[in-house]
Amino acid sequence: MTTAVRNWVAQWVSSIFALYIITKVIPGIQAKDIASMAMVVVALAFANSFIRPIILFFAWPINCMTFGLFGFALNIVFFLILGSGVIAGFHVLTPQAAVIGSLLMGALSGVFSFILQDRSR
Repeated sequence: MTTAVRNWVAQWVSSIFALYIITKVIPGIQAKDIASMAMVVVALAFANSFIRPIILFFAWPINCMTFGLFGFALNIVFFLILGSGVIAGFHVLTPQAAVIGSLLMGALSGVFSFILQDRSR
């Protein structure tokens, strides 16, 4: 397995693990099982890879005026939409939980990806 593939797999696993920790720490975010958490991570990755750039392209003046906080608001909205019943077994009960969950998801998955990244070059 190449280094790039190992890093990619490590990033997915770390994101699922981060979401698992979030569901245990924040009472307003619930996930039924690992499969639903994996579907949430896939949906968030899709939204951040394809939908977010399109929205940011058309809303770049807002993003510039808010110094990039509009992008963070998009992550919160994605978290709320996915937790509203779009994915069976994953629920975000309050907007406050979505804000905290979005912050923790970014921080934890970033830390875990850094730790698990293969730097054997």
